[in-house]
Amino acid sequence: MAQHIKITRLSGAGTQKQLLRRGEQPEPALSQSIQDRNAEIFGRPMTAHEVVDQIVRDVQSEGDTAVRRYTEIFDQRALEELEVPRTEWNRALEALDPELRDALKIAEGRIRSFHERQVRQSWFDAEELGVFGQIVRPLERVGIYTPGGSAALPSSLLMTAIPARVAGVEEIIIATPPRGEDGISDVILAAAAIAGVDRVFAIGGAQAIAALAFGTESVPQVDKIYGPGNTFVALAKQRVSGTVAIDQIAGPTETLLIADESADIEIVVADLIAQAEHDPVASAILITTSPELADAIPAEISRQVAELEREKIISASLENNGVVALVDSLQEAVDYANSYAPEHLCLLVRDPWALVPKVRNAGGIFIGESSPEALGDYTAGPSHVMPTGGTARYSSPVNVGDFQKVISLLAGNARAIAELGPATMRIAEAEGLSGHARAIQRRLDRDR
Repeated sequence: MAQHIKITRLSGAGTQKQLLRRGEQPEPALSQSIQDRNAEIFGRPMTAHEVVDQIVRDVQSEGDTAVRRYTEIFDQRALEELEVPRTEWNRALEALDPELRDALKIAEGRIRSFHERQVRQSWFDAEELGVFGQIVRPLERVGIYTPGGSAALPSSLLMTAIPARVAGVEEIIIATPPRGEDGISDVILAAAAIAGVDRVFAIGGAQAIAALAFGTESVPQVDKIYGPGNTFVALAKQRVSGTVAIDQIAGPTETLLIADESADIEIVVADLIAQAEHDPVASAILITTSPELADAIPAEISRQVAELEREKIISASLENNGVVALVDSLQEAVDYANSYAPEHLCLLVRDPWALVPKVRNAGGIFIGESSPEALGDYTAGPSHVMPTGGTARYSSPVNVGDFQKVISLLAGNARAIAELGPATMRIAEAEGLSGHARAIQRRLDRDR
């Protein structure tokens, strides 16, 4: 049976906004089962924002006690110690399937090599007016949230922790939820060992974000929090932003493919499915100039999906958020893509490099059939933590710069005061800041 996926023709900005815009939900929708659970836990019905506010307040005031309580409630795990000892990491690394261990090490090497090219250096410019420049410093301590719900994601740990290590961060802390009596997945602990992080804590959800933001008896306060998570994690990051820095509020993952008549339909559909299998709210969108390709998509989806374990998730994602859109030209396709600003932009066309200069907004560009998003998710090198929800219009994938800060340096001399002083005073006076002007005037008087 042909898979349900919306097939349409894009013909103008109005149509595009209708079909490709993201939904705006001021209050995140919660399933009835989660609403019932929250009412049971907190004694009354609560919105997602209210739940997060309560958890954050409790962790801020009670520290480890609140973290343990919420870990037992949400993760069914009673913890004596929140921190996972390094001996457990080493045991997990040794116990890991050798092929998987080797694969993680290959990914680590590629990610590290890629990000070593991004490191910014301090610089100083000595001139007649003195020395001016900037000092680049790594952040002192960062927290990285690694999801551990329906699937353990060691790749997300590597993609965030390795750029932090390359940047020179002094202390990298991982927070990842235990999974019932099984605890933290061995593959997550092994990835922590391979990435060279410093500490791992078996805590998840909003309580983990609050612990990292405010610190507890066991968990040190960090300077910045990174990493994706569920609705409650995202809201908690919003809630603590300002107390600490955060990387971004990650929305549902998304891929936009541009394909022409030269595209291999099996490859096109495989890439749509690879995106859709992430989550029922993931978005897989195809914009094509080929009516024949568009018409053949549903049947090919049905054929490929039947072979996969996450068939229900894929079907829900494609039915709810999938789009196959026809356009008249590749230029029109790129225009739509720039307006949508996708997390992943895949160019499955005869001459993909010809489109690259036209791309303005995307988290990552995947060029040609030998560059699937799946390669970027694991071993290519760039971090797969990319901007979603249209934020690629103004933000970037996680990179070394996210773990560094810049301190400006000014070492002016007497000549700087003499030459720049009058202009400085004039601007200060125009702003009504006579104290600024007087600070310059005193130096001019002194140096006469």
